Amino acid sequence: MTEFLTNLAEYNDVVNTFVWTTLGLVLLLFTGVLTTVLTKFFQVSHIALWWKKTIGSLFNKEVIAHSNDKSISPFQALCTALAATIGVGNIAGVAAAICIGGPGAVFWMWVAAFFGMMTNYSENVLGIYYRRKNADGEWSGGAMYYLRDGLGSKKGCKGIGKVLAVLFSIFTLLASFGIGAMGQINKIVVNIESAFPVASLANVQLYDGVTLYSVVIGVVLVVIAALIVLGGLKRIASFAEKVVPFMVILFIVGSVVIVGINYANIIPAFKAIFVTAFKPIAVAGGATGALIRQVMVQGFKRGVFSNEAGLGSSVMVHANSNVKEPVQQGMWGIFEVFADTMVVCTLTALVVLTSGRYNLADGTFLGTDATMVADVFNSVFSFANIGSKFVAIAILLFAFTTVLGWDHYGSKAWEFLFGVKSIKVYKVIHLVMIMFGALLTSSLAWDISDTFNGLMMIPNLIGVVVLSGQVMKITKNYIDRKIRHKDVEPILSAIPEIQEETAKNLGDE
Repeated sequence: MTEFLTNLAEYNDVVNTFVWTTLGLVLLLFTGVLTTVLTKFFQVSHIALWWKKTIGSLFNKEVIAHSNDKSISPFQALCTALAATIGVGNIAGVAAAICIGGPGAVFWMWVAAFFGMMTNYSENVLGIYYRRKNADGEWSGGAMYYLRDGLGSKKGCKGIGKVLAVLFSIFTLLASFGIGAMGQINKIVVNIESAFPVASLANVQLYDGVTLYSVVIGVVLVVIAALIVLGGLKRIASFAEKVVPFMVILFIVGSVVIVGINYANIIPAFKAIFVTAFKPIAVAGGATGALIRQVMVQGFKRGVFSNEAGLGSSVMVHANSNVKEPVQQGMWGIFEVFADTMVVCTLTALVVLTSGRYNLADGTFLGTDATMVADVFNSVFSFANIGSKFVAIAILLFAFTTVLGWDHYGSKAWEFLFGVKSIKVYKVIHLVMIMFGALLTSSLAWDISDTFNGLMMIPNLIGVVVLSGQVMKITKNYIDRKIRHKDVEPILSAIPEIQEETAKNLGDE
């Protein structure tokens, strides 16, 4: 087993390096900048609009009411998407970025998130525009459809559109096993073992880094996951809308308390973030240019791991919303990235940087990235180790809901490749991967997840770039109708019959 894991790590490192340092980061940043410019900085110029249409509409029954068909409400779509995005990347991932790349990595996470808002917006707009009903009467949308039907409709691109759609679906399946199973479950296991030690199980060592306790936790998580995911999207969405708001608010409150206690370090922490983004701490020496590159890579990688903007993942659940306007669901995509990175990840970073466990002067830190946030919480809420237990439970909820959300993503990719009738086969395989995540070492599970993310990201971003003009056209059409009150025909779907039916039933959302 040890030899197999060593070989797996070596092969993964080769692919990971190519995807992230050679191609992926450039394409990711370019796509975000392009969609931001083409939509005239929509995330800033129309901030009041997307804020009103998202968080400001939560008491609107059209946004939160459950539908009788197989679609879900916009709020359920958001919660399911956030369930898949707000995971260990927001806790252990941020700590890892800081430990490897320094405080400056947080700055590049913000940059990635700012432009990622419009990447995610564009993905959702295209997802709604190119979606269709499957054989079971459920909406199916995602990068595979706008690659095949959008990119594929361009002159001379039919073949490449189909190939990229298939590749994206294959990479989504792999990513659902990485970020959507192994990486998340691994962090759950590590934190539960640390916060709730059971000596009789932990002392039984199966092989390096894995104990009988790991296996027991894995089995329990597999059973719970099976009870939820085998019930389909409706059950996943119902679970997500109850758990996600609760877990996010609770984690924010706990983080604010800790940052408030360490308020004297807030300004030094922000200074370190901005200064070391361009002048990294040379812990092990090295040229400044190479160090800056490392900081940027960590910031972008962990940013994408956290908010998933550019992966084309969350669009697969946003496309299941009963919303009619592509732009409406696109604005939920902006809010999704804002909540995930600008709020939750920033608070996690401040928890680490104001705590004193990370030395802002020389870049040294106490503990490991896997348990650093838990150690900080425990230093404040120390009675009976409540702090570490709280973080372990938070990671359990964050990571487990991520697994549930990614089960849906993987199901949609499987459906595209093999049809809707065999989806149960995928779900069984995904449950097996959940168990496998409990048996991997922490670093390998994380590295594999990074690689699968990058492979999935590339075909999706190619589609978004090629179809960015269509996104701009749909956005302008919405603004003309809703803000400038022009009498123009709405642009709602690429499929004529869906366009006609939706336009006929279009209400004022």
